[in-house]
Amino acid sequence: MKPASMAAQLGSPQLLIAVWIGAGIITLFGALSNAEVATMFPETGGQYVFFQKMYGDFIAFLYGWAGFAVFNTAGVASIAYVLGTYVEYFIHLPRLPLELEKSIDIFIPLIGHILPLENIGVKGITIVVVILVSYINSRSAKLGGNINVIITILKLVAIGMVVFGLLFSGAGDGDHFFQHSSIINPKGLALLGAIVAATSGAFWGYDGWNNIGFVAGEINQPQKNIPKSLFLGVVTCIIVYVLITLAYLYMLPIDALATSTMVASDAMKIAFGSIGGGIIALIVILSTFGTTHSNVLATARVSFAMAVDGNFFRTLGKVHPRYETPSNAIWIHCLWTSALVLSGSFDTLTDMLIFVSYLFYGMSAFGIFILRKKMPDAPRPYKVWGYPIVPGVFVLFSVFFLVITLINDIHNYISGKSILINSLLGILLTCIGIPLYWYFNKIKNRTRIV
Repeated sequence: MKPASMAAQLGSPQLLIAVWIGAGIITLFGALSNAEVATMFPETGGQYVFFQKMYGDFIAFLYGWAGFAVFNTAGVASIAYVLGTYVEYFIHLPRLPLELEKSIDIFIPLIGHILPLENIGVKGITIVVVILVSYINSRSAKLGGNINVIITILKLVAIGMVVFGLLFSGAGDGDHFFQHSSIINPKGLALLGAIVAATSGAFWGYDGWNNIGFVAGEINQPQKNIPKSLFLGVVTCIIVYVLITLAYLYMLPIDALATSTMVASDAMKIAFGSIGGGIIALIVILSTFGTTHSNVLATARVSFAMAVDGNFFRTLGKVHPRYETPSNAIWIHCLWTSALVLSGSFDTLTDMLIFVSYLFYGMSAFGIFILRKKMPDAPRPYKVWGYPIVPGVFVLFSVFFLVITLINDIHNYISGKSILINSLLGILLTCIGIPLYWYFNKIKNRTRIV
């Protein structure tokens, strides 16, 4: 999905590849910074636990709430949304007439418009997938983990087949790597905005690198395996995304890539006909099902950890007596994820979650400096490579990314290019957590007194 929207923003094959590589390097800096803290505190809950150590209970709660309200649940929703989109390659999903789609228009002052009935067929499939993977994860953590490993292996094999199949098909054109768009040609500040917007898309592709921290308490030899898996995982993703984007560009000129709604199937269709397009559509469905599954497996652990600490609804901190899974947390995530699916488009979900994610990712990397001063003698099985430059670069880039993204979103809304200010919607949902923190804190203190 993202190579198409990124191409529409940049209009340049070289910039498209450069953004994937640049975003990957920034992500790697964030992952290496995160690994230092994850090996210090290998506990289930991930960055929620880390923020407690760095900033105290309030920021930790706000992170955990934002995870539930925005980036963890919207992340699952956006990935499942890709699956729903590619189902349309085989089945024409229902879509309401434009007048009916707009019949329910939820307007939020200063934020914009939400159309829950827009593209209702794809949204319906997306919600069914979310319910299915939630059911699997609520029944067995071991089964969920095994399914994730199998699907990941199949996914990598399939991606390898696609990359080499396209690049060596002889049906493409190497000139596509150097042909710029005849329509899209941003310059000056518009080019800067386009690069930042495209980087947001790439960040969505890389997002999930921090999920291993959510289940750190369930990992064997976490001090060794967490940094190792973060490094190998991010580097593998950089290579995969660059290769698969090159394969798409080989088959499609930049303007065709920019207007494609199912870029993978469109590229395979040129090389191998309708059968090739259908095969890749099935691969995308398989891939996104696996990714949706792995995200549901990890992200509900944050709400579970918060509830165990008394900082969230206590029922979410209960383990299922038979399946030994945080089933209540998984199902409440499922319900809110389904609501977010109805709240907007694919780009709404991805832009919103990446903006809020990088607010906290930047704070997490800055927390390395805090912990080095606050706990200088604490055991550090892994120290971030390149300290202080690596975490420092990540923090500075996060601040730059957030400021430019907010300016871009407001400009697009004012100019009529967007009906929703995605970054402000993410901020609004996050800020709802502020009164909730005082509410849960009051209940916890009352319980202590009793």
